[in-house]
Amino acid sequence: MFKVTPNPPVTDPASPYESADSKKFHEAAERALDHYLGPTNADLMATPYSPNTLYMANPQANTESLLADASETLGSATVMLNNHAAQVEGTHRKTLQGIAQVVMVAEMAVNRVLDRLVPTE
Repeated sequence: MFKVTPNPPVTDPASPYESADSKKFHEAAERALDHYLGPTNADLMATPYSPNTLYMANPQANTESLLADASETLGSATVMLNNHAAQVEGTHRKTLQGIAQVVMVAEMAVNRVLDRLVPTE
């Protein structure tokens, strides 16, 4: 019977730290990988969340105003995505239409909350 996968190559069981230089090289490589690949998920989850205060909603703004602004922003994003989707073809068009639908659903949720907060009747 034919074996689909080949046998793994024979490797030398020697330690990667045969000398002090190889250990330093390995540590430098690890630092470079950590720098370029970024922190691990555990590091990210351990970091406390602190919101960016550069673009922050006015703390004195009332809930109705914030929800109305969010609804208008989401509606504008839906229109922009649909306009851009009309100019492209293929999978990019479908991707943009999918994103537009997600934004539209978020707009509908915000509008529902706004309707519950301020009844239209």
